[in-house]
Amino acid sequence: MPELADVFRLFGGDYLERFGRRMPASHHRALRDIAACRTECLGGQVTECRHCGHRHRVYHSCRHRCCPKCHATDTARWLTQRQAELLPVPYAHAIFTLPEALRETVRRHQKSLYGVLMKAAAEALIELAADPHYVGGRIGLLAVLHTWGGAMVFHPHVHCLIPAGGLSAEGKWRVARKGYLVPVQALSRIFRAKFMALARKAHPELVFPPSLWEKNWVVYCKPAPHGGQQVLRYLGRYVHRVAISNRRITTVSQDRIGFGYKDALSQKWRNTSLAPLEFMRRFLQHVLPPGFNKVRYYGLLSPTNRHLLRRVQLLLNRPEKRRKGENPAAQEDGPKREMARPCPKCSEGWMIVIGLLPRLPRAPP
Repeated sequence: MPELADVFRLFGGDYLERFGRRMPASHHRALRDIAACRTECLGGQVTECRHCGHRHRVYHSCRHRCCPKCHATDTARWLTQRQAELLPVPYAHAIFTLPEALRETVRRHQKSLYGVLMKAAAEALIELAADPHYVGGRIGLLAVLHTWGGAMVFHPHVHCLIPAGGLSAEGKWRVARKGYLVPVQALSRIFRAKFMALARKAHPELVFPPSLWEKNWVVYCKPAPHGGQQVLRYLGRYVHRVAISNRRITTVSQDRIGFGYKDALSQKWRNTSLAPLEFMRRFLQHVLPPGFNKVRYYGLLSPTNRHLLRRVQLLLNRPEKRRKGENPAAQEDGPKREMARPCPKCSEGWMIVIGLLPRLPRAPP
């Protein structure tokens, strides 16, 4: 099956020759790391079956956060940690989308404006939910940044998972109305005002088109029909990956890269193809700036408010014992057990590490 790494190895040299001088360092690193993932460039281990003597070479992963072959274990661990924080209450799912007129500006100033987008969405939710007409208390939320839409087009937006209730000033848990958290139209206006104010503060030199104030920005806020678990699993798929997975790539040829994507309007899967360099450009535009955290926690879920979260858990009589499958010892032992795998040849013995393979000098693809 074709992989993203195959595309990078085949066409990476051409891409660097054409765009290398204008590429940020983060794009250079993503191109280099993903092309080298699980190859002799990164070194590895020699394993041997103690039953039949079969030997096999296992190469190391690149661990780049945009690599579609890495981080499956990290995703499972993140989901387990977040599930332990879920409250026994209904949840809401909110999505904040930037208008198309802003996307090119955000693309040019990713490191600052991605953070502005996430902060504006969180502050809008927290401010409106504090109104006694709606929740009347301090809420908590988990926010995850997405930068892509169908066919890897640039489409920055934020997903938020919110418990449908908040902690009042009197220290009591206030339940939101059934099936309703906050009014979407008011939330859209507050989000727009906060984003523009924060963006102008971060970049006073920028000139924003007046048309941004003429239309409501697209904001979605609905109850999570199956609770927070389903939305959490949906968000977990994007925490450690970006833009496209290997299974969506269908063909790789000298002039076209074919892949599948889900159409946002019809909700149906479609197939398309792009020229190799355009395919790589679309993918690399979703590589986040160095050090940028695409998952953030606000309100009651903020790391500085862990004491308030524990108070809410006590108010809601959440059992202190861990749920089935949340044993930390079992989680720690998981990766260790995975180190010994069944023999692919005889299926009776176990593959044991008997030697190490050195890393090779790393060079651009």
